Amino acid sequence: MRKRITVLKGDGIGPEIVNEALKVLEAIAEKYNHHFAYQCMDIGGVSIDRHGVPLTQETIDACLDSDSVLLGAVGGPKWDGLPGNIRPEKGLLGIRKAMGLYANLRPARLFPQLADASPLRREIVENGIDFVVVRELIGGVYFGEHKTEEVNGELVATDVMPYAEHEIERIVNVAMDIAKKRRNRVTSVDKANVLDTSRLWRKVATRVASEHPDVEFSNMLVDNAAMQIVKNPAQFDVMVTENMFGDILTDEASMITGSIGMIPSASLGDGTRGLYEPIHGSAPDIAGQDKANPIGTILSAAMMLRYSFDLSKEADAVEAAVASVLDQGLRTADNMAEGCTLIGCRAMGDAIVSALMR
Repeated sequence: MRKRITVLKGDGIGPEIVNEALKVLEAIAEKYNHHFAYQCMDIGGVSIDRHGVPLTQETIDACLDSDSVLLGAVGGPKWDGLPGNIRPEKGLLGIRKAMGLYANLRPARLFPQLADASPLRREIVENGIDFVVVRELIGGVYFGEHKTEEVNGELVATDVMPYAEHEIERIVNVAMDIAKKRRNRVTSVDKANVLDTSRLWRKVATRVASEHPDVEFSNMLVDNAAMQIVKNPAQFDVMVTENMFGDILTDEASMITGSIGMIPSASLGDGTRGLYEPIHGSAPDIAGQDKANPIGTILSAAMMLRYSFDLSKEADAVEAAVASVLDQGLRTADNMAEGCTLIGCRAMGDAIVSALMR
């Protein structure tokens, strides 16, 4: 298999963690006889420094001309004083829009070797934490009308939360497809007892689910979902929800796994091309010090293999290599524990490659 990958290393620790993911992809290419061609482009703060904007048309074109995109991280205090329309984060929002990415996939998986890092009680953790939140990414209240106006002598703020049937249909279908590669269960999360958008969401989600009879489907109110994630996360396989609810629930889900440095994500649209990135930020305080945890980025590359390239065996191999390294007690500083061995970013990438090639 031959694939073209646009690489957006970005800011802070971005270049360090992406370099380790590229090592792993090259090991996969060697072991399974694939060829990955890479084109590195600028985004975020580094793009502002070089080109005056956080996202250039050249970078957009390269991403649209590739089979998938691997991203590190954007932003940092260096650019905090810039106007909002040219801050580094605008580059990330811009590339999502340009690529038509409407589905964000964020796994919540606790590796057994890191069980002590979870804030949940041991009896809950022992049941396992391994689910995916599929979040609608370009609709809802974040993209509706926002206004603040004076009414009867006081300020009144209004945020509109629109959803159309087709937006709900396509995201629920993504969740169904993801579930079929996992354990065939989907939970749709809404607030149908209060919101019209959620009542439409539930109606459409239930109809779409009926077209996938091999997938077990249920609806759940978002407040209950928030409680169930910490009470019994083992019950979930794939959760699908709208933009704001997904934003909140994915942050909650990331915390129960114990280490934000371990969590990958994918953003998908129509077709197979996606944008893959770890969920953590650019961590400028440790940039260039070989202290970053590259595992979230490496697991993001594994998601690329699975969801964009349909290389499930190769993705499984990367995940198994990560587990093997954790079994050896190797840790970066963010998840260091008593009895383990502290190593740096490059050494962690090398250890995963070594485990992969055995």
